[in-house]
Amino acid sequence: MEGVRLRALFGPQHGFHGQTQDNMIEWTGYAHPRLGIPVHSLYGATREPTPAMLEGLDGLVVDLQDVGARYYTYVHTMALCMRRCAEAGIPVLVLDRPNPLGFRVVEGRPLERGFESFVGMYPIPVRHALTIGELAKLFARLDGLPEPSVLPLRDWDGTGYPDGMDWVLPSPNMPTPETALVYPGMCLLEATNLSEGRGTTRPFQIFGAPWLDDRLLAGELDGSVWLEGARLRPHEFVPTFGKHGGETCRGAEIHVRDRRLFRPLRAAVGILLHCFGYPETRWNPPPYEYERVLSPVDILAGGEWLRAGIADRDAGFLLEACSGDPAAQAALAEGAMLYRREMTA
Repeated sequence: MEGVRLRALFGPQHGFHGQTQDNMIEWTGYAHPRLGIPVHSLYGATREPTPAMLEGLDGLVVDLQDVGARYYTYVHTMALCMRRCAEAGIPVLVLDRPNPLGFRVVEGRPLERGFESFVGMYPIPVRHALTIGELAKLFARLDGLPEPSVLPLRDWDGTGYPDGMDWVLPSPNMPTPETALVYPGMCLLEATNLSEGRGTTRPFQIFGAPWLDDRLLAGELDGSVWLEGARLRPHEFVPTFGKHGGETCRGAEIHVRDRRLFRPLRAAVGILLHCFGYPETRWNPPPYEYERVLSPVDILAGGEWLRAGIADRDAGFLLEACSGDPAAQAALAEGAMLYRREMTA
């Protein structure tokens, strides 16, 4: 663009090109080999831009593909950038992108106070039904920051990722929009010793563990209220890396048949409820210190409700907790929504 000089690049959790493989691997900044400008890591020594990184900038452009789930860290990287830019008096422009889950369905409870983290900084539900541009406007209001400029989408009907638009992997384990469709639920398996499918060609769509009975699992859940709009096919696989790498895992593959009916959070909670019927299945200990947190699943779920419901084997409670509150989310996001729609559960 004439008159614009690119001074620096910033990369989120999975690197500037979305190339860093695992979800806990930090990366360091470097000089761009062609442009000769710094590429700053926002998932390394710091998760927010420092004053030195922002020095000399007249504006910051955010161009990130979100996947529609509260846990996906890119929106929180954006929020931290907005905070630091506000302190430095630097305006922010967000290039909006489609929410691959669509912008109508809300799932799960809002994040509870005391459970804030890098996978959940604001009181929004697991499936928030907003675009990254709308989230930017909402976060700015909640933080009391100047509202960012947002370049809105054109000709998007809000039902999902547009046909004919190229999907560029935002991270290595988000290879397709179909992966994003199951992610708001299946990400919860990261907090267990079950494989969430990392190390396969279908992460989050494939899951399992060496001790599961794949046919019993599919027989109990396929056709149940948990898997409405989808089928569960028994499946054996050997992850090439990650949990149970090199071992034969028995589990299932999720085949979404009707995305209008399918609810990924409900599906994953039903899967977890079944899998915790095996004595070998357990929650992972937290890799970080939180006074109230006994497992990283509390951080992902935004409270203790999921772990407590599974411990009590309370299917009715869990089904209710998975249902979103569209009226509350619409009220929270009022003034931030860029596109007209009615939210639903």
